[in-house]
Amino acid sequence: MDTTRLVYVTDREGDIMELMVAARDRGHPADWLIRSQHNRVLPVPEEAKLWTTVEAQEPIAEICFALQSRRKGKNKEARKARQVRQQIFVKRRLLPNGKGGTVQASCLIAKEIDAPAGEEAVVWRLLTNREVATPEAAVELIDWYRARWEIEMLFDVLKNGCRVEALQLSTTDRVECALALYLIVSWRIAHLMRMGRSCPDMDARLLFDPEEIQAAYLVPARKPATQ
Repeated sequence: MDTTRLVYVTDREGDIMELMVAARDRGHPADWLIRSQHNRVLPVPEEAKLWTTVEAQEPIAEICFALQSRRKGKNKEARKARQVRQQIFVKRRLLPNGKGGTVQASCLIAKEIDAPAGEEAVVWRLLTNREVATPEAAVELIDWYRARWEIEMLFDVLKNGCRVEALQLSTTDRVECALALYLIVSWRIAHLMRMGRSCPDMDARLLFDPEEIQAAYLVPARKPATQ
């Protein structure tokens, strides 16, 4: 683990200055990448807003990727899958910590260009402790943030599929053992979900034993596919 660098990635609810200060004071034992929720006022003499200052720069890179569809849910509208093209703007600034001091951070803004008519442009505003000196470094951080969706899918399976919150085990050791097992199960399910979406015509025999395929048809009492 000596060569492993931990990364802390969070959505807008993690935009908490106290966390950034604590990480700085500890020498940044882990890198952090946080989606910015607050358009902070930068320290004097500039006194400009952070997001405006960053977007005033020339874009450092451009990326294209496939945006997944999203079902309609609470406080969210349904969204169709589409290709997204974003320009990435970067600037390193001192952010006020609210107590007369500052924290140095890089701000990246990935902003969609040429969004389809009627669709809201995809814009991500991110903060990180890392230096972002090259286009490759900027793209890597955007890829980190995009990977957050996969992590959320894993924990959604763990919570709602495996129902770990319903466990009623009497000791911490038992809970830890159960979580270790359920995390393996959740990873497997999340991986199969991803493969099913990206390769819908893949032969199931590449991922399952024949007995597993037969067992899957017993639950809904369906007739197995002819092989």
